[in-house]
Amino acid sequence: MKKNIFLLFLLMLASCKSSEITAQNDVDIQVVLLAGQSNMAGAGNFDELESNIINRIQKISDRVSLVFNGKLIKPLSYYDNKPSEKYNFTKRFGPELLMGLTLAENNPTKKYLLIKRSQGGTALYGAWNPNWSSEKAQAIEKDKKQKLQLFSMHIEDIQKSLAILKSEEKTYKIIGLAWMQGENDATLIEAARSYASNLKALILKYRTIFKEEKMPFVIGEINSRYGVKDGAKIVRNQMESFVNKTHFTALIKTSTNQNWLDYPKHKDNVHYNTEGQVKLGTAFAFELMKMIK
Repeated sequence: MKKNIFLLFLLMLASCKSSEITAQNDVDIQVVLLAGQSNMAGAGNFDELESNIINRIQKISDRVSLVFNGKLIKPLSYYDNKPSEKYNFTKRFGPELLMGLTLAENNPTKKYLLIKRSQGGTALYGAWNPNWSSEKAQAIEKDKKQKLQLFSMHIEDIQKSLAILKSEEKTYKIIGLAWMQGENDATLIEAARSYASNLKALILKYRTIFKEEKMPFVIGEINSRYGVKDGAKIVRNQMESFVNKTHFTALIKTSTNQNWLDYPKHKDNVHYNTEGQVKLGTAFAFELMKMIK
């Protein structure tokens, strides 16, 4: 009798797992969220990419779409950049480019929608805080950024995009979120020390709003020496502490060695260059796929 009950339990468990996998595979669109500050916005030069990578992107562009900062849905590609002394090129990209490419190539029957919101020079303590307050924003953000409520803006982007999918009678599932942010929180000691608790509030809000309590959350670890004394170190430690204590999260580890061999940077030693963004986007994709499996 006990043996039969045990076998029945195993069959029910297998059925539940099978249903979860089927539900994810049966949807029309796999939705990926991306959020953060300047390294999420990206400073990769599309024209510096190898022709092989550009050709691969073109091959999957009918299966991968992008919404960037609330603009219209379009096939995955670069975005327009106004040339400057710092970045003297016109075709710019962030980690979404190689993330989308890697996901699509490893899952050739699936379609993806990437919904990204980014703003350089902003903090989780301030503009990205899911429990935004003018007091905290004024304590850390500069000028017009003190009024930005980026979490709410990203939620609005996502809800509008999902409404479009529904209007087209397409099914979807949010399969994860990529987060690349933290340098600006290193500029204020209170922000650095509260980074883990603010991350916890952030992912809880995303998961609650979209009813995805196991939504994978992949964090890119900052590695600049930006901010107040030990500010970046504290943020890095807070990131690691958060991942160690929080289910369904992963950390893309980075080196603080300023040769930047793991994820190469521009001369400013803060922003990832073309190669760095290629590697970063690829790492985001593989970390997400590992959690999904």
